[in-house]
Amino acid sequence: MLSECSSFLKGVMIGGISFALITMLGHIKLGHRNQIHIHEHHHLQASNKEEVQIMSEAERLKLSNSFRVYCIILVTGTDVKLWAAVKKTWIKHCDKAEFFSSEPLKLFESIAVNETYTWFMLRTAYIHAFNKYKDQYNWFFLAYPTTFAIIENLKYFLLGKDPSQPFYFGQITNFGNLEYVTLDGGIVLSIESLRRLIRVFTGNEMCTDLRELTWEIPEDSLLAVCLKSVGVMAENAEDDEGKDLFNTKTIGMFIKGAITDYPKDIVEGCCSDMAITFSSLTPDQLHVMMYGVYRLRAFGHVFNDALLFLPPNGSDND
Repeated sequence: MLSECSSFLKGVMIGGISFALITMLGHIKLGHRNQIHIHEHHHLQASNKEEVQIMSEAERLKLSNSFRVYCIILVTGTDVKLWAAVKKTWIKHCDKAEFFSSEPLKLFESIAVNETYTWFMLRTAYIHAFNKYKDQYNWFFLAYPTTFAIIENLKYFLLGKDPSQPFYFGQITNFGNLEYVTLDGGIVLSIESLRRLIRVFTGNEMCTDLRELTWEIPEDSLLAVCLKSVGVMAENAEDDEGKDLFNTKTIGMFIKGAITDYPKDIVEGCCSDMAITFSSLTPDQLHVMMYGVYRLRAFGHVFNDALLFLPPNGSDND
């Protein structure tokens, strides 16, 4: 009985200390002395479609080829069905995608991290991505296999955003006073943000070893702490109506909410037309999303978007 009480009190103390640490780090203020560019705003919106329409065809083609997105999917040994569904659906539209698994898996190709904590899987994936692909890709998208991503919408959102600047965005939430991008909806880093993050990971700083804190603090919160220490701030991605583009729920869950909150305006009350991610999906739901987003068409209706994002060479992109 005494040992159980002791363990409980220890857990409470560790949790309290961890929360206090995150709260303190949430107040980090970075001065001019460190010469780091910091975004002052916390809401990012997509470009106006009219700006694209006035471009010449040559400008559009050059622009569409300038976005190179590397996708990282974190999986565990229990995610095999989800992995199979993701492999057959949306990652075909990434310029390159790789799975990082907690252990070697014979059923599919992945990079084995041999770590049970998502934080260390995340660190390994980012380090691998930077070391191997820093000269090939300029945007890095990280997600769980329960997420469905519309990469073309992500690339449209990236219009006018310079990857040499420290972008870190998705859907923002809070842990104490710390604002961070939740991994449940997917996380996007520019190459500059990744470069700064790797500097923290590989240096003699606090983010090189956070093993004790991984018990109590979510990995996406730890990521925000490390990024904030080098001047990279979390930003919420929205459309021109202020609707979230990165979502932590399924479309079905949003529709149910809209039926209750906006019974006369369900579709408009649900989600953005340019949504980038939906999450908390089952393997079957991932396939349904693929059908609805990429395959279902109304005969006789032709969609003429001003900008076309071409699939990577050799891709079986739908």
